[in-house]
Amino acid sequence: MSKQRSDEPEIEPFTGPAGGWGSVRSLAEVLPRERVAPDALRQLARQNKPDGFMCVSCAWPKPADHHPAEFCEEGAKATAWELTTLRTTPEFFREHTLTELRGWKDYDLEQHGRLTHPLRYDAESDRYVACSWEEAFDAIGASLRPLDPKSVVFYSSGRASLEASYLYALMARMYGNQNLPDSSNMCHESTSVGLKAAIGVPVGTTQLRDFEECDCILFFGQNVGSNAPRMLHDLRSARKRGVEILTFNPLKERGLERFTDPQNPIEMATGGETQISTQYHQVKAGGDIAAMMGIAKFLIEWDDAALSVGDPPVLDHAFIAQHTKDFESFADAVREANWADIERESGLARTALEETARVYARSEAVLGIYGMGLTQHVKGVENVRMLVNLLLMRGNIGKPGAGPTPVRGHSNVQGQRTVGITEKTELAPVEKLKELYGFDPPTEKGLDTIEACRGVIDGSVRAFVGLGGNFLRAAPDTDAMEAAWPRLDLSVQIATKLNRNHLFPGKVTYLLPCLGRIEEDVQASGPQAVSVEDSTSCIHGSRGKAKPASPHLLSEPRIVAEIAKRIAPANPRVDWDGWIADYAGIRDAIEATYPEMFRDFNARLFTPGGFWKGNKAAERIWQTPSGRAEFLAPGELNATGFADADGRFRLMTLRSNDQFNTTIYGYHDRFRGVKGTRDVLFINQADMAKAGVEEGQIVALESDAGDGTTRRREGLIVTPYDIPRGCLGAYYPEANVLLPVEHHAEQSHVPAAKSVPVRIRP
Repeated sequence: MSKQRSDEPEIEPFTGPAGGWGSVRSLAEVLPRERVAPDALRQLARQNKPDGFMCVSCAWPKPADHHPAEFCEEGAKATAWELTTLRTTPEFFREHTLTELRGWKDYDLEQHGRLTHPLRYDAESDRYVACSWEEAFDAIGASLRPLDPKSVVFYSSGRASLEASYLYALMARMYGNQNLPDSSNMCHESTSVGLKAAIGVPVGTTQLRDFEECDCILFFGQNVGSNAPRMLHDLRSARKRGVEILTFNPLKERGLERFTDPQNPIEMATGGETQISTQYHQVKAGGDIAAMMGIAKFLIEWDDAALSVGDPPVLDHAFIAQHTKDFESFADAVREANWADIERESGLARTALEETARVYARSEAVLGIYGMGLTQHVKGVENVRMLVNLLLMRGNIGKPGAGPTPVRGHSNVQGQRTVGITEKTELAPVEKLKELYGFDPPTEKGLDTIEACRGVIDGSVRAFVGLGGNFLRAAPDTDAMEAAWPRLDLSVQIATKLNRNHLFPGKVTYLLPCLGRIEEDVQASGPQAVSVEDSTSCIHGSRGKAKPASPHLLSEPRIVAEIAKRIAPANPRVDWDGWIADYAGIRDAIEATYPEMFRDFNARLFTPGGFWKGNKAAERIWQTPSGRAEFLAPGELNATGFADADGRFRLMTLRSNDQFNTTIYGYHDRFRGVKGTRDVLFINQADMAKAGVEEGQIVALESDAGDGTTRRREGLIVTPYDIPRGCLGAYYPEANVLLPVEHHAEQSHVPAAKSVPVRIRP
């Protein structure tokens, strides 16, 4: 392999903490870069506050007793990104064809600014041209009405409000399908499937107050410093009162190591830090089942020994007997597990796992926090089930300070599922919709993300409507998807900024610019509020007050309603215009559809800290077929779905702290010491020697999926990093080109982006 170096990128270790002056400097850089108006600072003061607006990035809870600045570095970037004064007008497209723009980087596309006018793709000139809203809605309706509803996909990202999401799901079902894939399919569907099967609810059982009552936290596969930085305040507070945080993550992430609170004057003045993790175990990518099996094995064998001599038990046998099913089958499988296999698959020493087990055993209330490091594997559901097993062993579900705590990404991705964005009939309020609106909703399962991708590639999907997001960039098999997209009869994208998905038109294509959540939304009855759900099932009101980026923008609910009026059968019980005139009417409809969760919805909309929609498992009511929480013995210890082989690596796709999902805010991954590039391959130094590559060398990765298709990611700079042997890291979404559509979680269909089989090539 030839050795090349780039003169522009800078890659050197970062020695500071998460937070601190680094966060302050980052904020100072982003505001002028976005050329925000002075009003942006006033809007930041309203972020995540009662009667303010809910952050448009992550879904971490909003406390009732808020900080003076209730936003993090990432949240401030998201707000500046939305409130930028930069604009992408029709004049921009007169200067640039879509073919030319496909050569631009993701950052440059979005950085150009907010979209200002509805746009239609003109194939003859290969440009977007301005059009009227009526033209767009009429053309979209004319394209959709003749199609078989089964061939149309209605995708949504996680940022749309509960109001927009409810209308969107209703529109799709009235049109005739449940093809409603969303961001959850990309990330946390393994949670929805795993928790639903194990404890009867598809979401976590904890609330923010549980951080004040726990005495131990098991933390798996989530990069808090980049993806949910406001959680660092809760982790810091827990550590200050002696809570042990036991972290399992392949990479040493700075936010899980140490944190300086930017809102603490003493820490900022003195450089004070809080150590976050009391134990940090760098588990191999896909090795979490094995690690948790080792913890369980030590606990069960310790418990066996204690009971045999009359000592106090280690496990909560009373809870297990009263509330669970299949414990003995699980325990037998754990006893039979071999320590050599556990150490090999986890990459961790037996002594390290025993040390974790001892801390867990002496703890009375334990939170199990996790992210996509558990869910995005072929055995992602088993990962989630194994964490639930650990919690059940000592009764750590359904009591204060304890329970599974999945950390969601987009700010309302969980809430969208709550109000009907789902492809699964069993999760949809089919009978209630029939009762309320007098039509027969479809009962055939719809397409999830993986099935939608298959349909785009094989041609069975004929139209795609996207409510936000950057589907082509977020989805697997980038090259195949981009090649197939132009064959669509219709592509509709509802968005605030230009992204790569918009550069691949269908035969008929419309780009519809919408209001952002921070902007004032005025309808016939006056300014409107919307609502979102956070990761802990609390519902929050959100009121935008910033001046809209353009007078030509429409709100997401209005856009959805206008399309619905053109494709859904006329129905006297469905008042699209009335709902748009006053969003309180949509909330009344949500309450009527889900009365148990949304009682007095409008009255409780701006409850400080949100109102909790309830959770049966948190009450130890198990809505499973057996009526109990169910243990599951994992079928194997390796979650990747493929065997290790000479020269084959486990690739993890990573986010930098200068991005949120597919949105790239800049080229400075401060915590990993990377500046000026995203073309980086993180690799263990010993693996570099074995593979015969050197620091700074430019290499490619090839997928080793074994399906006969060549997938290649070029131009990666070899960068030595503290990462487990046999594992590699590269940035998402650029590395998605290596991820086959069929490499996904077996039960949930989540793309297995945290363990992709690859080989290093010249």
